[in-house]
Amino acid sequence: MLRIPPTLLALAGGALFALLGQVQAAEPAMVKDGMLVDARGMTLYTNDRDAMGKSSCNDACAANWPPLAASADDQGEMPWSTLKRDDGSWQWAYGGKPLYTFIQDQKPGDRLGDGKMGVWRVAKPAAASKSGGGGGY
Repeated sequence: MLRIPPTLLALAGGALFALLGQVQAAEPAMVKDGMLVDARGMTLYTNDRDAMGKSSCNDACAANWPPLAASADDQGEMPWSTLKRDDGSWQWAYGGKPLYTFIQDQKPGDRLGDGKMGVWRVAKPAAASKSGGGGGY
C-alpha cells in the first residue's frame, strides 16, 4: 500500500484548491465611486464607436486607450464577457462594451478620458446607469 505523507497531501490539496479557484476567477474589475475600475483602481472607459462585442480601438488608439486585457481562457459571468481583438489579443467587456484605461490617467480616481473626442465615457455598472447615473456604461 502506498503511503503519502500528510504534508504532501496538504500541499497537493492546496494546489488543487488554487487550480479550482482559477476556474472561477474574480470579476476583472470592481465598482468604486459609482464607476468601474481595474485591479489597480484605475478608471475604466467605453467607446461609443464600439459595436457590442467588438472593439474599434486598435493600433495608435489602443496605445492611448489600453484595452483591459483578458486571456483566451478567461470567462466572465454576465454582464462580464471577453472578446477577441483584431490583433488576436483578448479584452474584457462589460455589458458587451469593450473596456479600456486611459494613458493620461496617472493615479486611481483620475477621469481625464471622460468625454474625450465626444465618444469616451467612464464605464459604470448597469445598476448605476439604470438609476439615472446618466450616460450608461
